[in-house]
Amino acid sequence: MTKKERVILFFKDYSIILIGSAIYALSVKVFTAPNDIAPGGLTGIATILNSLFSLPIGVMVIVMNIPLFIWGAIENGTRFLLKTAIATVLSSILIDIFELIPYVYEGEKILAALFGGVLSGIGLAMIFYRGGSTGGTDIIGKCIHKHCPHISMGSIILVSDMAVVAMAAIVYRSIENAMYAIIAIFVSTKIIDSFVYGFSRDNGKLMIIITAIPDEISKVILERSQRGVTVVDGQGAYSRQKRGVLLCAARPSEVFKIKSMITSADPSAFIIITTATTISGEGFLNAEDIMEKNKELKAKLKELEEQDKLKEEASESKGT
Repeated sequence: MTKKERVILFFKDYSIILIGSAIYALSVKVFTAPNDIAPGGLTGIATILNSLFSLPIGVMVIVMNIPLFIWGAIENGTRFLLKTAIATVLSSILIDIFELIPYVYEGEKILAALFGGVLSGIGLAMIFYRGGSTGGTDIIGKCIHKHCPHISMGSIILVSDMAVVAMAAIVYRSIENAMYAIIAIFVSTKIIDSFVYGFSRDNGKLMIIITAIPDEISKVILERSQRGVTVVDGQGAYSRQKRGVLLCAARPSEVFKIKSMITSADPSAFIIITTATTISGEGFLNAEDIMEKNKELKAKLKELEEQDKLKEEASESKGT
């Protein structure tokens, strides 16, 4: 990748992160915070503190994230935190800047939860799509998952969010506020999943890569992403030169990262990206699906072993 392409990529990444941060900040300022809805995470805690002590939400999010950034840097390295730190600081600053907006919605709380969840989901999806996050429970989830791989990141984040929602119910002395927060979290999660995974869990993108260095490209994809590659021998119809044709199925959110890897390794690679309506198979399942499938396979294997033992015992009894 040339220097010019790197600069363009840099500005593209952080422009989208900035827009996503602004949309997320609007969801907090206009919809959730004014209605005492604390939709989990450090932003939820900061919303509670703002309601109790009038502390600025953005500043409190940054302050609470500092020890988490240090922990995340120790556990996962500083490279992991760069975009997360930038997205966190941007969204936090924008939340406080948007205090200057004279309008906030203080009507029906159910509408505040729904629209807050939609805007939050869109903003976070844009940030996630470019490799960032807003820190907080994301860092906690990643760090704990590193030491307890049997516990999924999703479960850790969900427990953290529910703890904040429970805290909000106690502070606001309203179970309804907690219920509205759960609605906002649910809507936001669904919006993020729709952006990241598409509207169907088994859809995705098919990448067809034609390159003169198939071994190097496949090695890069295998080592730096969680996707497999199928290599097919090809030949140019006009040039008659041998080429490798690589097939790679990926989630929509992974395409940008994989494409960047390919162009860095081979700027002249010919890449075709198309939507695949349905993709099935073990290589395309997420971690939780694979764990569930492994449990089913182990149960079946155990059942077969027990059947074999019964057969052996039956044959031994006949022999005697």
